Amino acid sequence: MKSHRRTAFGMTSADTGVTVSSGRYLSSPLGLTMAPNGDILTVNGGNGYIVETRPGGAQIEWIFLDMSGTPEGAGALFGLAVQPGNKGVYFVDDDLDSLQLFH
Repeated sequence: MKSHRRTAFGMTSADTGVTVSSGRYLSSPLGLTMAPNGDILTVNGGNGYIVETRPGGAQIEWIFLDMSGTPEGAGALFGLAVQPGNKGVYFVDDDLDSLQLFH
């Protein structure tokens, strides 16, 4: 994630960030949070997956959460939060207009 600053013409990047991970199961990530174990959880708008990534960049687990859209999973997932008590994660399914719990 890169640092951004607002200008009169929109957002610009300060280019101070470092890419942690890209490609593979990451596709238009729209939700991001930290897991209780320090890993990074991401939900994708491009493919319907939730992806667990180590801080070093290795994508260690990916699960298909949404099959709606064309192609399957496209444009459906955004927003992400760990459930209190660390028993699951909340995410928004835009195709179903709903807040979902995955555990």
